[in-house]
Amino acid sequence: MVIVMAPDATSDNIEDLVEIVTSAGGEAYVTRGVSRTIVGLVGDIENFQHLDLAARPGVGDVLRISAPYKLVSRENHHSRSVVSVRGVPIGGDNVTVIAGPCAVETPEQTLTAARMAIRAGASLLRGGAYKPRTSPYAFQGLGEEGLKILADVRTETGLPIVTEVVDAADVELVASYADMLQIGTRNMQNFALLQAVGDVGKPVLLKRGMSATIEEWLMAAEYVAQRGNLDIVLCERGIRTFEKATRNTLDISAVPVAQNLSHLPVIVDPSHSGGKRELVLPLSRAAVAVGADGVIVDVHPHPENALCDGPQALVEEDLAELRDLAGTLGALTGRTLTPAPGREPARL
Repeated sequence: MVIVMAPDATSDNIEDLVEIVTSAGGEAYVTRGVSRTIVGLVGDIENFQHLDLAARPGVGDVLRISAPYKLVSRENHHSRSVVSVRGVPIGGDNVTVIAGPCAVETPEQTLTAARMAIRAGASLLRGGAYKPRTSPYAFQGLGEEGLKILADVRTETGLPIVTEVVDAADVELVASYADMLQIGTRNMQNFALLQAVGDVGKPVLLKRGMSATIEEWLMAAEYVAQRGNLDIVLCERGIRTFEKATRNTLDISAVPVAQNLSHLPVIVDPSHSGGKRELVLPLSRAAVAVGADGVIVDVHPHPENALCDGPQALVEEDLAELRDLAGTLGALTGRTLTPAPGREPARL
């Protein structure tokens, strides 16, 4: 059950409602949006029947949502959301490119990759300071030193930072540097981590688990939303199938399916889907053409020396093509390539 508060609802109205629900043996999670406040109720609905919640001061509407994911469902939020990351929009009439090195290695490599990202049409910088890897012997990232490098590059370029957090204990630290927190495929169902990033109040990029159904993906988003944070962007990054010709199998149908089921923006990761540089641009075309709200790609000045995922990184000669395809295909679907902060929209 979801309660939509009236536009003129006061803080006292909300606190009283939470107290009433709690006294009836339920839990109430408050999500404060730009234009309205939503209170999600957890517990036995029968316990709430006698409360006459619709008549309580400040209550605008009481909704019974059939989907198991109440807050991220289109049932309670008919228009699609736009998530702002330090002023950069994801969703709506925008095609947003996020680009950067898979892993932060050095200040020079990260700054060079950030400048490459801008030439590729990116308005957000991705870069991993913490790298959960299949092998314990693989490069695991620079940790806080990597976060400091990203912050310095943000100061130099103006690009807001998207970076992964892998442990609930690190959320506060990563959030003190990052503009958007990424939850990777291996942590999509790390529920303690999802709740922790929901509590911190920064926008969240939630990648689909490598073996997750779309419903499980949306339920993971619900864990974040339930903590009061609806600034969530879903990322389809390919799923594990029997096919070995690509690193993962890009489920391009997941984009319109998720957009029909949820109001959250949906982007695609063509780098981790294909796993090969020559596949990234074709998969990016498919993503933008099908209506994805953006793409997140790897770029690297010297992928042959990269400490992480070099074979899938775009190089200098690919950048203009990525920018052009995002802008041109976006325009054909009624959308505009999101400009980097402080820059004018690209002219087509």
